[in-house]
Amino acid sequence: MSEATLEFSAETKAMGDQIANLTLKQAKELSDYLKTVHGIEPAAGGAVVAVAPGAGGGGAAAAAPEKTEFDVILTNHGDKKLDVVKVVRNITGASLMDAKKMVESCPAKLKEGVSKEEAEKIKAEIAAVGGVVEVK
Repeated sequence: MSEATLEFSAETKAMGDQIANLTLKQAKELSDYLKTVHGIEPAAGGAVVAVAPGAGGGGAAAAAPEKTEFDVILTNHGDKKLDVVKVVRNITGASLMDAKKMVESCPAKLKEGVSKEEAEKIKAEIAAVGGVVEVK
């Protein structure tokens, strides 16, 4: 049966599109709801949850925002090492000597378990003085 011969109602299309665009968290929540309230369990290890990652690449992209904690790693101090040391000192609260050691021992983890917004802010501050930061 080819796709050209299949016809779906507008309601089915809308519901299918909603399910395909669920984040992993939403898909898990839907799966739990269907199991608890309606007694419907996904077949073969979670068909409802498996829908999100297989949504034409969109589901895989939706899974990325699930990460809430990031590590900020200084990978290169660039040409202005002293400026980078000053920024690292302000970011970490370390002493001038400890900040200098961090900068000289690249790669160095500056912050652990920070929000994406804070990680991007730190990355921008370091980049502004010529340093290179990696957010993981």
